Order: sequence, then C-alpha cells, then structure tokens
Amino acid sequence: MSDILHYTFMQNALMAAVMVSIISGIIGSLILVNKMTFLTGGIAHSSYGGIGLAIYFGLPIFFGASLFAIFSAIIIAFISFKQRHRLDIFIGLVWAVGMAIGVILVDLTPGYNVDLMSYLFGSILAVSYQDLTFMATLLLLVLFFVHRYYREILAVSYDSEYASLRGINSKLFFTLILILSALAVVVAIKVVGLILVIALMTIPTYIAEQISNSLYSMMFLSALLSTLFTVIGLLFSYNYDLTSGASIILTAAAFLILFLIVKALLKR
Repeated sequence: MSDILHYTFMQNALMAAVMVSIISGIIGSLILVNKMTFLTGGIAHSSYGGIGLAIYFGLPIFFGASLFAIFSAIIIAFISFKQRHRLDIFIGLVWAVGMAIGVILVDLTPGYNVDLMSYLFGSILAVSYQDLTFMATLLLLVLFFVHRYYREILAVSYDSEYASLRGINSKLFFTLILILSALAVVVAIKVVGLILVIALMTIPTYIAEQISNSLYSMMFLSALLSTLFTVIGLLFSYNYDLTSGASIILTAAAFLILFLIVKALLKR
C-alpha cells in the first residue's frame, strides 16, 4: 500500500475515489428516497452530449458535461411537473439525443481520436489536479446544501404534498436535487464511467437503507460504504491490471450479494 502511494497518479486516484464516493453516497441516498434512479440514468447518458461538446469546442470535459447535464436535469424536472405520465418517453428521448449529439460532435472534431472507453467505463487513474478541484468544490457544495436544507430535503423527499402545505417550495427542491444529481453523475463518470455510474450510486445506498433509521444515517453509511467499495476496487484493479470502473462496481456487487446472504440467514 505504501509503495502505491509513491505514485502521484495513485494519490490523485485515491483522493478522487474518496471525494466522489462521499458525493455519490449522499446524492445516491436522495436519488433513492425520491425515486429518481431512472431520471438520473437519463441524465447520466445524456451528459455524453456535453463531453462531445467540450471536445468539439476545446473546453474542459467537466465543464461541458456539467452544462449539458444541468440542462438535461432542468428539462426532465420541467417535464415531470407538466407531463409526469409521459416522463419515461421524454427521459428516453433525452438519453438517446444526448448520446447521439456527443457521438456526432466527436466525429466532427478534426484530428481528434477520442478513447470512448475512458468515458464509458471510467479513467480514475488519469485524474488531474483540475479534476480534483472540481470534485472538491462539488463536495463542499453538496455538504452545504444538505446541512443547510436538511429539514426541507427530508420533508420534500418523503411527503412533497405535506412539504408544500408547510410552505416549502417542493418543485424548487426537487429540481435542485436533480441538478446536484446531474453534477454528481458528471464527477462519477471519471471514476466508473457512463455505463456504471448508476450502480455506484445505488448499490451502497440500498445496503445503507436496509440498516438505517433516518435519512442522515443513510447518507453517512452510504458514503462510508461507497468509499470502501471504491478504494478496494481501485486497489484490486491496480494490483491485477484491470479496468478500475468495472472492478469498483464488481466489488460493490460482491458486497451486496454477501449482505443479502447474511440478511437472509439472520431472518431464518
């Protein structure tokens, strides 16, 4: 372990793993209790349009992906308020159009040979100082939002109608949660990629939900479990020269299976 930390790229990867895991644990809990998993999946895949946008115009990847993801989140939030019964159709549309835009813009970028695998399955070992700065900023933003508006988030997540009667703007908080989910997806793409990002946000959260008695404890445990899975998966991928994103998700899946087995045995 000490030998690994001599390498700058591994130091950056571990810092990114911890920060993204905390973000994913907190936001993943909000996604789960607000039943936003499918919505967030649409945002995750549509954000590839932002990656293509950034590549085509020579912008930072996180900047382009964040703009596109936030735009997609606002569209989905607006549609969910107006035509919720048709939401699945529009999410599929945003999902497909976003990815198509990304692919076309990459194709149109002169002299650029992009490695699609790095965006589809993550490239945590290539994390830069700018990436870490973006992740740290988002982590502070998420922590501030949850700490400052915990009561409002709790009310909106479990009973939006009651929250509205109490004078809480449910639509605003729903949209803010969706936007933060979009940004969390963007940073998680660097760790596990577009294809696996939802698994990172749901597996630790599901386990945490089963052993928590409050939203606060659920977020804390989810962040802790996500960090554990990500670090173990990262070290496993480094030692055996495997794709880091896939190794992290398989680690999380293995722990989930073990948890379900232990839970079933305890019930007996």
